[in-house]
Amino acid sequence: MTPTLVRQHPSRTGAAPRVDLRARARDWSEIQERMLVPLYEAVYERLDVGPATRLLGLGCGSGLALLMAASRGAAITGVDTSSDRLALARERLLPDERDTTPHTGARIVRGSPAEAVPADAAGYTVVTAFEPIGCLSGDAEGLGELLAEALPLAGHGAAVVLAGWGPPERCTTATVLRVAAKLAEPLRGADAWRPTERDDLERVAERAALRPDGSGRVACPFGYADADSAVRGLKSTGLFDPAIAATDQVQVDKELTEALHPYQRADGTVWMPNVFRYLVARVP
Repeated sequence: MTPTLVRQHPSRTGAAPRVDLRARARDWSEIQERMLVPLYEAVYERLDVGPATRLLGLGCGSGLALLMAASRGAAITGVDTSSDRLALARERLLPDERDTTPHTGARIVRGSPAEAVPADAAGYTVVTAFEPIGCLSGDAEGLGELLAEALPLAGHGAAVVLAGWGPPERCTTATVLRVAAKLAEPLRGADAWRPTERDDLERVAERAALRPDGSGRVACPFGYADADSAVRGLKSTGLFDPAIAATDQVQVDKELTEALHPYQRADGTVWMPNVFRYLVARVP
C-alpha cells in the first residue's frame, strides 16, 4: 500500500481519479510517509548503511527514507515519476540546489531508474524499493519493471531491498483496504485490491535473477491524530484511486471514515497495528 504506500500508477481503466495531486503529495509527506520509518530503520541497520553506501531509492516519493540514509552518511539518489512528491523531496534534501552540502552527493531524478546513472563506475551498493507490494493486482509486475531498469546500475553483490505487506491477519489496515476493493468493483481494473501472498517478494526476486540473502518483519503501526488525518493519509497512498474513479471523493471519504471507526480511540486518535515484510537480495 509506497511507496508507497504504493507507487501511484496512472489509471488503466480510462477514468482518471478526480484528485488534487499536489495536496495528496503534501498529505503523503506530512501524514503517511512516516508510518514506514521503522521499516527504513530496520533495513538500514541490517545493511549497515553509512558513508561507504551508494544508495538508489526507487519510488523515493517525498524523500524521507533518503533523508534518513543521508543522515547516516550515505550518498543518495532518489528516483520517482511524481513531480509533486519530488518537489517535496528537493525541499528536504536540496533546500538550495546551488549548495548541496547539507546532504553531499544527494540527487533527485524524475523519470525511470535508467536515468539515475551513478557517478561512481562501481555502481550503487544498495537499491531500495520501500513502497510495499501485496495489495494491488499488478504491483509485483510493476516492481519487476523498475528492477529491470535499476539493476544494471548496481554493482556486483549490491543489496536490493524489496518491501511488502505482511499477512492480512497481522495488518489491521487490510480491513480498511477492502473498502477500496468494494467501491472499485465496477471497474475491475488491473489496479484492483488483492490479498497479500506469502511469497510475493521472493517471486519478484526470482524473476529479477536476484539471490535472496535474508528477510525480516517489522511492526509499522499507522497512527493518526484524528479520523480526518487518517482518511487523508490513506488516500495519499493512491490505493483508493480506483474507488474514487468508480464513485467519487465524497463516497470514498464517507465509507473510509466508517471503516476506520473500530480503530478510533476515545481521544479521537486512530491506531492500526500492521506488520510489513522486507527481503534483502543480492545482485549476482
